[in-house]
Amino acid sequence: MSKTLESPRNHQTLKIIKSAITSRLLLLSLILLWRTLIDPYDTSSPLDPNCLSTDDQQEERHVIQVPRIGSAIEGSIVWDSVYFVRIAQCGYEYEQTYAFLPLLPACVVLFSRTVLAPLVSVIGHRAVLALAGYLVNNVAFVLAAVYFYRVSVIILKDPEAAFQASILFCFNPASIFYSSIYTESLYALLSLGGLYYLISGARNVAVLWFALSGCARSNGVLNAGYLCFQTMHQAYDAVFLQKRAYLAVKVLIVGALRCICIFIPFIAFQAYGYYNICHGHSLDEMRPWCKAKIPLLYSYIQSHYWGVGFLRYFQLKQLPNFLLASPILSLAVCSVLHYVRSQPEIFFSLGFRAPNGEKRPTASPLSLDRVPESNSSDLKEKSSAKMQGRGSRGSKGIIMYSWMNMIH
Repeated sequence: MSKTLESPRNHQTLKIIKSAITSRLLLLSLILLWRTLIDPYDTSSPLDPNCLSTDDQQEERHVIQVPRIGSAIEGSIVWDSVYFVRIAQCGYEYEQTYAFLPLLPACVVLFSRTVLAPLVSVIGHRAVLALAGYLVNNVAFVLAAVYFYRVSVIILKDPEAAFQASILFCFNPASIFYSSIYTESLYALLSLGGLYYLISGARNVAVLWFALSGCARSNGVLNAGYLCFQTMHQAYDAVFLQKRAYLAVKVLIVGALRCICIFIPFIAFQAYGYYNICHGHSLDEMRPWCKAKIPLLYSYIQSHYWGVGFLRYFQLKQLPNFLLASPILSLAVCSVLHYVRSQPEIFFSLGFRAPNGEKRPTASPLSLDRVPESNSSDLKEKSSAKMQGRGSRGSKGIIMYSWMNMIH
């Protein structure tokens, strides 16, 4: 029975992988097409001064065999990609570069010095770094689509709906960011993977994935919220259902330690920045943030260099951007309202008043590999009944769920 259950899932997984690869190839074709028709808005790609530290200038000077290809690849290094490639090439040289966390540059360096190392003499070192960035992110996107499907199967309890949502994820409107030298793909992979392992019961593995997501993007620390939510439910069950207060204390302590593990990479990176920028300087020479009670480099950089802060984006001049985002925001709001109407008791009680069958996927271990054989046929029958009974309403729910996850 388990083989018959796994076979359709493996088939669906292969179809998702093919769709993810197809979407990346289609996007690449569109990028090349528009690049030949329109000049890029950002012209910072040619900027490549020597590294400040000669120790970081490790690449040897080669006679580049195919400079035109190298120049074309380097020409695609724009916007945030400039920073990521520069960090991979020279390390953290300037204060503002610390806004970009180290996981993606580290992966770029690893691939450029191993798999893609033979290409340095062909297209040049900087082009190889860029190529490594594209390789890392596109592979990460394909894997993220797979984990998206796995998580969706558990949450939706509907393999067909999960498959459709995953296909929509492969062709999402933000695809350009998932295939550029940005952190979206790595973050999506690590967050979705961590969520999958958390729901499956492999909590320590989930902590590792969530901690790595905090090495890719600063908002990775918010993934600790999933652990907090699960810990909250487990403590509630221990106190009110099992009447074992000591077990609740144990659950809370373990949950707190796991959350701390998720915070550690981001905190360590802030400490690294403080040591490099503030250590060894007199008070007069120190940057303003170094003197703060809590010297948080990341928030200072975002505020000082990019004007990012709480509610700062809500300005009249940003109205065109809000209009641009209105379709996806509308879908997100509608998906929440749809869930509130369909499951009001679960929503307003944060799941505490949910039946055991509804609570388990969020608060307790559940694995795709451990679906009871007696329930496998029921799951398939329920899935078919759901899709037939819901009609267009069910399709809307699928679309809303997919867009909601893309925003996250």
